[in-house]
Amino acid sequence: MQPEEKTIMKPGFSLSITLDAFNKRARTDDCLGQVAAISGESIRIAREMNAEKLIFKARKEQTVHLLEKGFVLEACIPGYFLGSDCYLFSKYFTEHRRNSAFWTKEDLILEEVTKLKRKPEIGSLPVGYGARRAVLEDADDLAALYSAVFEIYPVPMNDPEYIKKCMGKDTVFFICTFGGKIVSAASAECSAVYHNAELTDCATLPDHRQFGLMKILLSRLEEHLFENGTFCVYSIARSLSFGMNAAFHQLDYTYKGRMANNCYIFDKLEDMNVWVKNLA
Repeated sequence: MQPEEKTIMKPGFSLSITLDAFNKRARTDDCLGQVAAISGESIRIAREMNAEKLIFKARKEQTVHLLEKGFVLEACIPGYFLGSDCYLFSKYFTEHRRNSAFWTKEDLILEEVTKLKRKPEIGSLPVGYGARRAVLEDADDLAALYSAVFEIYPVPMNDPEYIKKCMGKDTVFFICTFGGKIVSAASAECSAVYHNAELTDCATLPDHRQFGLMKILLSRLEEHLFENGTFCVYSIARSLSFGMNAAFHQLDYTYKGRMANNCYIFDKLEDMNVWVKNLA
């Protein structure tokens, strides 16, 4: 089930909102005009679709109003809006969506991750492995990879046509191969308007996780983004995954908050940590 993107224009404001029925949430991605009208319309739409959570990507001047309307500040992405900071607020509509069963465990994981030494230097590919940018013809193999790694994923990455659609909308994939087979992949979802990018869709087959392939792919994506003038880079990683959080910490990303019960991934609804890096 693919998320639905909508643009709404009314007297006094406009907003872009994503309706994500699979994850039972809505997300206000961008807006212009009267913040009271924007928040009210966003809440109305979220309730109309029976969303359990509404995410709002806010600018600094909108933060006080959102706090007054019961939104909770969960994370921040410095430089997201062409150099201006983005504040990730959430409003919850059910008790179970608000309350996390793993929060203290995730705190302990984060403590252990941040004790690790940062290792921005990247190792070389092991013998027999290759790394390159993915092309449309890789969509079937990419879908097979995501199907093998994730029992549940927030978006339909097991669908080759969805992957092709992403590639056609400013999403860049880099892959590692072994024996002609894709064994690891990651992508950068780029914003042509605000020149930021989300590193996402990180997956490696279990038998190939000991070689640091993900760090190599993330580094290749960073090089591509830098060369194309994108400097604000962020990622949202499973809070329960020591490995993924360690990878971002060691690549010199900074932890900027945690979004409770943010999406269905791996095998359940999970909290997600926000990591940010300024490539400039």
